[in-house]
Amino acid sequence: MTVTSPQTPPSRPVPRLPEELVASATFLLKRLGFAAKERAMAAYEETGLHPYHHGILILLGEGSRETQGSIADALGYDRGQLVGLLDELEEQGLVERQRDPNDRRRHLVRLTREGKRMLRRLRALSRQIEDEFLAPLSEKERANLHALLLRLAEKHEPRCANLKPPAST
Repeated sequence: MTVTSPQTPPSRPVPRLPEELVASATFLLKRLGFAAKERAMAAYEETGLHPYHHGILILLGEGSRETQGSIADALGYDRGQLVGLLDELEEQGLVERQRDPNDRRRHLVRLTREGKRMLRRLRALSRQIEDEFLAPLSEKERANLHALLLRLAEKHEPRCANLKPPAST
């Protein structure tokens, strides 16, 4: 599958943004974030899942049986929203929930075999989306961009603190 962006019809010229906006790094981050999200949503739609589902599967793929609350806290999801997302994943046979034997009020969640297969598929999709979005950049530029974004994220998104970029090859 090739991830594509919506194209402006060739008969209409693309309007230019004001220079002052394009000169703003935060404006560009916001606009590029919207563009990346739009492409990702279209690609994930073909899987029947959402990037939020992918985040849950990644967390569970780390190997531990997580409680619903710890999943919501780790990913920054609303706990009520998480229950609905887990319901959807469970309906598709990607996760299983069971009562915590140590605390019957809590549910433990784990990936199923099918969930592990879907996680591999979503990881490949995510790499493809990123490769296509970052295609204009060299590998070195991608690594530099990631390092800069990680520095900003460490300051403005506490869940990213103390994470190191992957070693470049």
